[in-house]
Amino acid sequence: MHDCKVTPAMASVIKLARALGIPYSWITGYYHGLNFGRIADVMKGRLFPDVPPAASLPADFPKAA
Repeated sequence: MHDCKVTPAMASVIKLARALGIPYSWITGYYHGLNFGRIADVMKGRLFPDVPPAASLPADFPKAA
């Protein structure tokens, strides 16, 4: 499987999603082809450390029922 590249826009959504306690699996499900390692890279500041969290999640982002 090909790992997709993280963009600054994705990084901001990832940061907000994790701050809201959204699991890695939901984030990777939303961004098809993204693996847990890229999420960890964003969260540990290895990718886009200066990008702030998004103000809100995309409308189609998975939410708890």
